[in-house]
Amino acid sequence: MILTDYFYPEYDASWEYAKECGVEHGVLRLPETADFDITSCDHWNTVVNRMKSFGIRPLVIEPLPNSVHDHIKLGDDKRDQSIEKAIGMLAVMDRLDIRILCFNFMAGIGWFRTSNNLAERGKALVTGFNIDDFAGSKISVTEQQLWDNYEYFIRAIMPHAEKHGIKLALHPDDPPVSPLGNVSRIMVSYSNIVRALRTGNSPFLGLTMCQANYYLMGEDLFSIIPKLRDKIFYVHFRNVTGNKYRFRETFHDNGDLPMGKLIRLYKELNIDVPIRVDHVPAMAEETSGMPGGYGFIGRLFAIGYLKGLLEGQ
Repeated sequence: MILTDYFYPEYDASWEYAKECGVEHGVLRLPETADFDITSCDHWNTVVNRMKSFGIRPLVIEPLPNSVHDHIKLGDDKRDQSIEKAIGMLAVMDRLDIRILCFNFMAGIGWFRTSNNLAERGKALVTGFNIDDFAGSKISVTEQQLWDNYEYFIRAIMPHAEKHGIKLALHPDDPPVSPLGNVSRIMVSYSNIVRALRTGNSPFLGLTMCQANYYLMGEDLFSIIPKLRDKIFYVHFRNVTGNKYRFRETFHDNGDLPMGKLIRLYKELNIDVPIRVDHVPAMAEETSGMPGGYGFIGRLFAIGYLKGLLEGQ
């Protein structure tokens, strides 16, 4: 498997930490500012060359920028022009030899937590979700609307993904609960994911194996991972404890998922794809970094732990 880390487009300390941990490949989040054109190769080159000159080769784009994807998921009056922008983005990815795009279909509400200061080991803090604390939603989306919008998008974009050799890796809903208030979710079970992958019937449509989400769905990872083997394009390596209605993140060695056995399973199945750690704890006295599991110092433990498992299994 290919060790990667998640990089925001502007340099920050996480770039240094990743490099010092031996990371040579990256998952890139594109700028979401008004002056960044996702269809412009020149705009992309500014960001991509910054990473390459730092010694990191981008392999995955994550996510499909919200400025276009939100309209696609909701199916509003900007959907078609947003799909055209997404198609233009694939052409740029082809020119730059970045072959995987991680996307989701969570409309209105993205990945969501009700708390970001739950106690973990020592003084570490983690995010968590409790359905009883969910405050509701301002919009309404039905499952049928989501399926219709998803199928419309996939049928429009897959011919271009195939033309340019770009793999689309579908991320499950996080948390895998439907509905959240008046907002339905559809990527909440193995059977629904299989239905989604059959849409378009393309070898370039696969999934992001966010293993904690599949666990929270109630799925047996050791049963579904072999079934999905050829569709796993990318892996999110994180751990949790609880169930989909009430859970919290954990250190990667301190949750319900047997992380070493999962790495061994990927290797036994010859799943050789980019993998990155996800949703790390905020460590004691940490004040810098991104909220919601994207801090800096916790990634040091997580990357080291993952490297040890990759080398030891």
